[in-house]
Amino acid sequence: MASQDHHHHHGGHSHDDDHHHRHHHGDAAGKGAGAGSWVGEDGRVWHSHDGLAPHSHEPIYSAGDFSKRAPPLDSRSFADRAFTVGIGGPVGTGKTALMLALCTCLRDKYSLAAVTNDIFTKEDGEFLVKHGALPEERIRAVETGGCPHAAIREDISINLGPLEELSNLYKADLLLCESGGDNLAANFSRELADYIIYIIDVSGGDKIPRTGGPGITQADLLVINKTDLASAVGADLAVMERDALRMREGGPFVFAQVQDQTMHTHAHMRSSLFLVIIVMP
Repeated sequence: MASQDHHHHHGGHSHDDDHHHRHHHGDAAGKGAGAGSWVGEDGRVWHSHDGLAPHSHEPIYSAGDFSKRAPPLDSRSFADRAFTVGIGGPVGTGKTALMLALCTCLRDKYSLAAVTNDIFTKEDGEFLVKHGALPEERIRAVETGGCPHAAIREDISINLGPLEELSNLYKADLLLCESGGDNLAANFSRELADYIIYIIDVSGGDKIPRTGGPGITQADLLVINKTDLASAVGADLAVMERDALRMREGGPFVFAQVQDQTMHTHAHMRSSLFLVIIVMP
């Protein structure tokens, strides 16, 4: 796969930065791209429409590399929106429980706000309110009305609005943005998340880390949740550890029982933001 220093590769959709877009938009002629399309350095046909970021519908054949993941934006200003942590993962893996655990750990020392995404309900936001994660006014529940990954990757405006509003209203130190449950290809745009946590769970089987997907290979931190279920589903945690290390090139991950706020760190993730958050005094 081509280097991701200039591209975001996420489950069949790719995103250029504006410079790359302008540079290649005029190069489509003679290269097999149709009107309004252009061929990128990776040889794939790109286009942009309906206000979405430039992307391609051509298949990709790799989940990408941790070392070549899209870096945080150098030009990012935190004046309008505080540092934002994106939390994604498949349905039922523990994203909302992780949101609750992080809020509980941090709310007494830092100004926090949270935005949740569901397709047609406000279930996750209501869960956080019910369990007193934060004062209700600091939580916004977004209904995406479609695939959750679109709201965290292609058209992020539905999340940017409430995040910016909350950040300014409460002079937030940290924002948490939870994606609706999606597949292994779902990952956050760097325009939305400064730090990306992707959470899977043991009940899916010990094969999940090695099956890959941009969420597993390119998130800043991988959380493998519900380790207490390993024996019940016949999952081998040693296999999951081995495969997570290989797929993430040694990048940080944790084994967890989020509901009990229990984290088992691997030596490779000592410097991760997530560990700092969990053990922060």
